Amino acid sequence: MDQEHIPGDGDGDGAGRRRFLAIATGAAATAAGLGAVAGCANGAAGKGELKGKEKGPTPEGSAGEGGPVGFDVKAENAKPGNVDWHVTKAGPARAIEGFADKVSVLPGEPFGLHVSTTAPRFIVSAYRMGWYGGARARLVWRSEALPGVRQPEHTVDPATRMVRTRWPRTTTVDTKDWPEGCYLLRLDAQGGEGQRFVPVTVRSAAGAGRTVAVNAVATWQAYNRWGGYGSYDGPGGGYASRSLCVTFDRPYEYDDGAGLFLVYEAPLLALAERLGIPLAYATTSDVAREKRLLEGASAVLSLGHDEYWSPEQRAHFTAARDAGTNIAVLGANCCFRRIRLEPSDLGPDRTVVCYKSSYDQDPGFKRGHPATVDFRSAPGADPESSLLGVIYDGYPVDAPYVVTNPGHWLFEGTGVRAGDHFPHLVGVEYDKVNTGFPTPRPIEILAHSPVVCERRPSHQDTAYYTVPSGAGVFATGTMRWVEALDATGDGRSGANHGLDAKAGALTTRVTENLLRLFAAGPAGRTHPAQDNVKAVYGGSS
Repeated sequence: MDQEHIPGDGDGDGAGRRRFLAIATGAAATAAGLGAVAGCANGAAGKGELKGKEKGPTPEGSAGEGGPVGFDVKAENAKPGNVDWHVTKAGPARAIEGFADKVSVLPGEPFGLHVSTTAPRFIVSAYRMGWYGGARARLVWRSEALPGVRQPEHTVDPATRMVRTRWPRTTTVDTKDWPEGCYLLRLDAQGGEGQRFVPVTVRSAAGAGRTVAVNAVATWQAYNRWGGYGSYDGPGGGYASRSLCVTFDRPYEYDDGAGLFLVYEAPLLALAERLGIPLAYATTSDVAREKRLLEGASAVLSLGHDEYWSPEQRAHFTAARDAGTNIAVLGANCCFRRIRLEPSDLGPDRTVVCYKSSYDQDPGFKRGHPATVDFRSAPGADPESSLLGVIYDGYPVDAPYVVTNPGHWLFEGTGVRAGDHFPHLVGVEYDKVNTGFPTPRPIEILAHSPVVCERRPSHQDTAYYTVPSGAGVFATGTMRWVEALDATGDGRSGANHGLDAKAGALTTRVTENLLRLFAAGPAGRTHPAQDNVKAVYGGSS
């Protein structure tokens, strides 16, 4: 595709993407001092250089005859939760911060914690994130007071502008008796000087018979600007100063160290655990590395912002679909950037390589690896729509979500009618069905929402398709879906981008219908898609 017309990778993209993240997460502090948003040329042309009626059975801790062997989500969430897990006193920028030397571990596997603090001592509290009667977390482990040290300043690699810390290990954490799941470790500096999170996943050894929730850690890291650099820009805000590689060997800047987890993933996990869906837990790195992880899984979930994928991850998702595993894409702009995972000083798969428009400078590309450009771009173009059904179309938008197909089983129990709209639910990025790109058929459009993206009229689509294996694939087509699960009130406060309780009720019920049916096995066998693209778009689509 012509990269000159692709929003997201060109001059000005850095400031725009920092601004984008602030808009997307509602992080006012992140938005301070940032430039105007870059980005909504015709996303259907690519994304790169730009200047300027039946529900499935409710699972009861099992899926299918006999159910999966292993972790019991319902029993775990019956335990008392801890409402005091939040960071309430972040303190100064460098009061305390840290990272784990493994993105994920198996239950019982230790990992190293690398912490820098201005306090003489600190405490680590490990919270497993879930439902827990609405508390959303359970304290699983707490350390004794540990000696604090201010770690050396980071350095920046001159060739790739990758931030490196090389901090010595502060302590080793033993995960003995920790159940599978997504964790936030809270670091508390002595005397209340500061608090920060460190995310880590206690992953499942296998996903057979379960719904696999996949933490989008590569995307978290791409947007991480700790040390002044991320995959979009450097300290001056220019695209040319961006990092060509980013590493997990540093803390996360956003959300007090939680990365993108709290906005784009935690609400969905809380809902799934409240329903008792049999879950397995993994990260994008795990799926890329372990071909068999998704084998036999009932479903796999791509969460709210899952943009950066390796070819291996995509191949394993596709193979799972073709073997009957359902796929739910609960965001937008998914599977957009092609990356390569390389080792860091601390271990394998801890460096995310994405040269984008400078792919020809990538030593790995010169050695024969696929170009780390957008999947839809040359060389080796492979548009994401062949897997997702929808394709990224642009940003930034803020538009109502408009129901097109209210009789669809996913809308059962919502009471919606054709034309019902839900303000602010489409944003900040969106996808659509575009048969000019490879598009699986039959595919059903459930919502078809008009948008205007930098004066260009278009539409956002929520879609569902099925394949011969029986798998169903659902894509929300909007990045705000998971965030909307927590929306309450009338939206006037401005929280959650103005999303109101109506949007919260809609997305919650649709997601419940989705999770229950997808957990029961190949959705297409009982709920095959009924193609309606021509009826929605007209013409010869």
